[in-house]
Amino acid sequence: MARFEDKIAIVTGAARGIGEAYAKALAGEGARVVVADVDEEGAQKVAADIEGDGMIASAVRADVCDPASTEAMAGFAVERYGGIDHLVNNAAIYGGMKLDILLTVPWEYYKRFMSVNMDGALACVRACWPAMKERGGGSIVNQSSTASWMYAGYYGVAKVGINGLTQQLARELGGSAIRINAIAPGPIDTEATRDTVPPQIMDQIVSQLPLARMGTPEDLVGLCLFLLSDEASWITGQIFNVDGGQVFRS
Repeated sequence: MARFEDKIAIVTGAARGIGEAYAKALAGEGARVVVADVDEEGAQKVAADIEGDGMIASAVRADVCDPASTEAMAGFAVERYGGIDHLVNNAAIYGGMKLDILLTVPWEYYKRFMSVNMDGALACVRACWPAMKERGGGSIVNQSSTASWMYAGYYGVAKVGINGLTQQLARELGGSAIRINAIAPGPIDTEATRDTVPPQIMDQIVSQLPLARMGTPEDLVGLCLFLLSDEASWITGQIFNVDGGQVFRS
């Protein structure tokens, strides 16, 4: 399939893990992919891997908490490929994050964390939507988490914010024929997860899942591509769990 032939997609936080999987999957279905990450060297490696497989990608450094950086990212996509059709807001502080609670997490760390993990998605949308509108519309996927539906301290608060942004922006972007949805993964086996969550805690979490295994980035790819594609042309403002049955919502 080539659902994204002649389409231009930006994936943030794409230097590794879930973002890397999204970027490679989009390229595999024909998209010209901008691999965006604050880790420019990692982004360049992912883009080189994609091009080595005969597909099209370019890397750009992007710090999503800096509006000037997100504007430059959007400008890079427009200059290099002629526009923007799709945006995946995956960038986040996660690997190695402080394990602390809202009452005691250092204030400056909390502010920096929220500026990336919540406000960063809004900064990217604000930077990209004019170019998407000019192309006649497009689609956006935000990365939420099942942490938004349970206690998870300040990390959970950031993901609740992502859900709210997704719902509010669906209304604001709809008139420009731009759809926006979110994916809420459960526990995913990535380097960032292994660096952040102690093994004994993760073992306990996984043991309580109906599908008792950790997810993989590949478990998320199918839904991401579907939500970005024209197959989901009447879906917007929704949050979809991909979590092995971790969370049930009525």
